[in-house]
Amino acid sequence: MGMFCNQCEQAANGVGCNISGVCGKKPDVSALQDHLLYGLKSLALYADKLGRNAEIDRFTIEGLFTTVTNVDFDSVRIGEMIKRCYELKEKAKAASGVSLSGAFADWKPADDLNGMIAQGETHGLSTLHVNEDMRSIIEILILGLKGMAAYMDHAMILGKTDDDVMAFFQKALAATTDVNLGLMDFVGLSMECGKQNLTVMGLLNTAHTDAYGHPVPTAVQLGTKAGKAILVTGHDLKMLEELLKQTEGKGINVYTHGEMLPAHGYPGLKKYTHLVGNFGGAWQDQAKEFVNFPGSIIFNTNCIQKPADSYKDRLYTWGLVAWPDVKHIDGWDFSEVINKALELPGFPENPGQEILTGFGHNAVLGVADKVIAAVKSGAIKHFFLIGGCDGAKSGRNYYTEFAEKLPQDTVILTLACGKYRFNKLEFGDIGGIPRLLDIGQCNDAYSAIQIALALAGAFECGVNELPLSMILSWYEQKAVVILLTLFSLGIKNIKLGPSLPAFVTPNILNFLVETFNIAPITTVEEDMKSILG
Repeated sequence: MGMFCNQCEQAANGVGCNISGVCGKKPDVSALQDHLLYGLKSLALYADKLGRNAEIDRFTIEGLFTTVTNVDFDSVRIGEMIKRCYELKEKAKAASGVSLSGAFADWKPADDLNGMIAQGETHGLSTLHVNEDMRSIIEILILGLKGMAAYMDHAMILGKTDDDVMAFFQKALAATTDVNLGLMDFVGLSMECGKQNLTVMGLLNTAHTDAYGHPVPTAVQLGTKAGKAILVTGHDLKMLEELLKQTEGKGINVYTHGEMLPAHGYPGLKKYTHLVGNFGGAWQDQAKEFVNFPGSIIFNTNCIQKPADSYKDRLYTWGLVAWPDVKHIDGWDFSEVINKALELPGFPENPGQEILTGFGHNAVLGVADKVIAAVKSGAIKHFFLIGGCDGAKSGRNYYTEFAEKLPQDTVILTLACGKYRFNKLEFGDIGGIPRLLDIGQCNDAYSAIQIALALAGAFECGVNELPLSMILSWYEQKAVVILLTLFSLGIKNIKLGPSLPAFVTPNILNFLVETFNIAPITTVEEDMKSILG
């Protein structure tokens, strides 16, 4: 049946990648990821009956995260996960004592990689349902589970979990195999996925603040400091902390990239004086930026692209992210990364621009009285949340232009790597309140929600009645589950771009428009006029 993947915003021709992924995913990897997802559904049939099992639950999270866009491109590693999935499925089957039958229940992978690839080619989207609207809503649920698994993985690394959330993962995966469920059943499960993800983002927020303190507004250097250098890109703060501990006193400066920028706002991380700045921008620019980084580079989560030969020999992966022929670090010993950095020339002293980060909900609500007073006085007329995933597809200059053209009496909240479209611009302040507030990573949508709920409470109105508009960009599955979270909270009037998901059928889109008044972005002028009048 061949490859078909439509889970990210860059799906070829707005339909799906059927020859090779725009992300760099090859047909064999695509087939193996489809096969792994099929295996996870098989496992869930028994895990849902078994109840909580820490080993099975942890594997489910890692398995789902492995299939997220730009995470694992290594066919051998995915093949090993499929084998492990079958072992756990048989273990759950024996422990649960239930007898099930059918294609999913009886799943067994081939003994060799080529056989698993061939099986995976029959396990794609066509196995979800014959009806396209059913297929669409089931895929929305699955992609939401994938995005939620990414956040849960980070929380689990820091020792946080939740039994109810884990039970939902197994219940929802098992439900996708049930041909007796209807459209509204999966609408309900998708809304529940959004609700569960709010819990997960809250867990992760607690994990981060328990470990590193609440973020505080912090100026981050975009220039360079003389010395050897390591660049950390991805999302995982624990991995950064361990690297900072192991590089202390070695004459190595550590730089963040992409979604690691908000790390500078955490007191428990910024205390390391050799965490010196941020290098480069969003994930899609890595190929042209990494060639100019004279040190070692390590990925700790998704967003990897095909590496160029010019920096491949100093590139490392960690955790679930992997690329064939790129050295992978297992565990917490980063000596190989450190030794490579010591071999390389490093940077000269070259100070640059500073930008602000660290405006989590604790920091913003700490000056809530000033914000509320500014709104009541008319100094602040409107808030805009402009953020989400960045990407290489044309049309994303819309977000830069939108931010630039906003009136001076508006405040911009931003998060995730979409901020790189405008976070180096000067926006000034309103009565000492910066007009651009960087809330943090994509999972810090939790902070944005807490800010919105607090403002709604202060003004005794609903979130939808606030002078707040959401202008969101999406790329992959974490954005999907955040959108489901916003829907689960009843938040309406979101504008989404740069294009609509290929996996959403016209009928499902009409349902979302009628229920939540979500709309695609148009032009900056038209959208700004419709919001501000």
